[in-house]
Amino acid sequence: MASFKSWISALRPRTLFLAVATALSGSGIAYSTGKFSLLVFILTIAIATILQLLSNMANDLGDYQHGTDITGERIGPQRTVQSGAITPTQMKRAIIIAIGMAAIVGVLLIYVALQFMELKYILLFLGLGLACIGAAIKYTAGSNPYGYKGLGDVFSFTFFGLVSVVGTYFLHTHVVDFMPWLPAIGLGLLTVAVLNLNNMRDVENDRKSGKITIPVRIGLKNAKIYHAILTFGAFACFIVYSVIYCTYWYQYIYLLCFIIFIKLLINIFKIKENRLLDPYLKYTSMGTFVLSVCFSICINL
Repeated sequence: MASFKSWISALRPRTLFLAVATALSGSGIAYSTGKFSLLVFILTIAIATILQLLSNMANDLGDYQHGTDITGERIGPQRTVQSGAITPTQMKRAIIIAIGMAAIVGVLLIYVALQFMELKYILLFLGLGLACIGAAIKYTAGSNPYGYKGLGDVFSFTFFGLVSVVGTYFLHTHVVDFMPWLPAIGLGLLTVAVLNLNNMRDVENDRKSGKITIPVRIGLKNAKIYHAILTFGAFACFIVYSVIYCTYWYQYIYLLCFIIFIKLLINIFKIKENRLLDPYLKYTSMGTFVLSVCFSICINL
């Protein structure tokens, strides 16, 4: 039987900061409008966490299925299925359990948030829920994973940025408007930035194994420029949001969090060895969480 430590390694809890950040921001924006449900808040955090864990396990299994981690060039944490710490059967079973949990929490969330809404919205969120589960699994797992075609950035931006923030906001408010979109885009860009760091770290391994990520396509130097564009693009989104929706100067204080990202960006450009990028995944993920917390507090002052 796989050890507890092996399962913790497979679940990669350090990635959860990023998952929680988007749901937290969507709830924070909703709270600023005077429409907030504590139960919706709890359930959106829960579903975001489950989907991230599902994605992590599917990624572990998928890279094993496609032989991504047998080149000897992998720099990040050792994959549990590839190392033999967890068998493929055990991982598949855990993925099925996670899918079941996501379905239960998702249906409960839709019932709580949309029970008085029109049927079209219920069907829309059921569809989005299924799409999120599919996106979490198909990143590297299955016969035609989109992560091996350089599409991971697009899907991460869409599902772990736009859908998470805007969807959470709607579940609280039942309103379709522009308010959550700029933070959603900003956090989506930071989500892609974390993925880009992961792909820059593993660029040699991915190139040799046939996993075509953005850094493999454009090279490490251009990938760092791409990373800068993602960072400053996120900064711009939050600045514009504040100009539109913030009234008092102290509601802008959260923007100081971008000092963290600029400092990280400077260090990333200085790094010459790919393996030294590994800690920056955690730093960027935690920085995004801190930004979301500060943003949610400041806009509600």
